Amino acid sequence: MNRHVVATIEEVPPGQHKKVTVKGRDIALFNLNGTYYALGDRCPHESGSLAAGKVVGLAESDQPGKYRMSRPGEFVKCPWHGWEFDIRTGQSWCDPKTVRVRMYEAAVAKGEDLTKGPYVADTYKVTVDEQYVVIEF
Repeated sequence: MNRHVVATIEEVPPGQHKKVTVKGRDIALFNLNGTYYALGDRCPHESGSLAAGKVVGLAESDQPGKYRMSRPGEFVKCPWHGWEFDIRTGQSWCDPKTVRVRMYEAAVAKGEDLTKGPYVADTYKVTVDEQYVVIEF
């Protein structure tokens, strides 16, 4: 699996989200209290941009006329028709058994870790012979 750098942590502070593109694929990147989640940016209903949607909580009710909000900032609402998706799982709240948005792995990595790898530089013996620099192969 290839890793792609899409943003700095300063670009997506807690409670915010951003649209990013990886290999031509639009992805909505969300920061929920320091944990990053990435969803495909297309609502499965009619392809509205989830990155353009509003982040909301979950409205719950035990009886008619009595509502409470829970899980603040954990759902994204499609701007076109209001379909809601759990940012942590991609699961649709309108049709949870059959509809979900594709999830992508998102993680924070230090810049120094991104450049590490099995890289080995070729080294050569260097000497000075009178006024000339000589490199030996």
